[in-house]
Amino acid sequence: MRNILLICKKELKSYFASPIAYLLMAFFGLIFGFGFFTATRDFVRFSFQAQMMGQQQPMNVNDQIIRPLLGFASTIALFLVPMISMRLIAEEKRTGTIELLLTSPIKDIEIILGKWLGAVTLFVCVLGMSMLNVAMLFAWGKPDLKPVLVAYLGLILQGACLLAIGTFISTTTRNQIVAGGVTFFVCLLLWLLSWFTAFDSGPASQVVNYISIVTHFENFSKGVLSTKDVVFYLSMIFFSLFITSRAMESLRWRS
Repeated sequence: MRNILLICKKELKSYFASPIAYLLMAFFGLIFGFGFFTATRDFVRFSFQAQMMGQQQPMNVNDQIIRPLLGFASTIALFLVPMISMRLIAEEKRTGTIELLLTSPIKDIEIILGKWLGAVTLFVCVLGMSMLNVAMLFAWGKPDLKPVLVAYLGLILQGACLLAIGTFISTTTRNQIVAGGVTFFVCLLLWLLSWFTAFDSGPASQVVNYISIVTHFENFSKGVLSTKDVVFYLSMIFFSLFITSRAMESLRWRS
């Protein structure tokens, strides 16, 4: 565990020692802030219109603002994950430091888990930029806290799943641009699978739809903590890190 934490700390330092972490946080904060402004503006407008029409039922902050915003955040993550994961192993291979890691008294799984945890920690820091906007809703409104926490858990699990896939792809090449491009394509494909099967209810379509990451985030966005969705993300993380360890093992034999 000590080696994993050391590698995680080293990975985080490398992110924050370069402009990568700050650019990602600024990019996410700017895009999410624009979405927050738009959502709150429309919410206030529709609230005034409802009052003028004599409707007494108050609008729900969770359904009208927070849920669409966090769904929007999961879409932005498609662009963030490749930029975070593309350098994990590819950079080590390009600079030649992968040989030092492979010949050091550290297990492959410790290297993989340390780098993946560093990437997940950065992803959580990026998501933290959105909490500033959400906190404003709690300061001036009365949203329900539990659905927000469940939705953030879903965002973290989805990001961790995609970062595990990105970690594997990063082991297959020494070119960061190639790793980032392939990771984005795979993430986008997993995102669009539910669209491809939207009008088909056959057994094959149900299997394809189950693999889609969108399908499993829907319950989280509604504030519903479903065991099958948690198991899906954890299974994808385990499988991705497992095949990454096999890829690292082949690197060790070749080196």
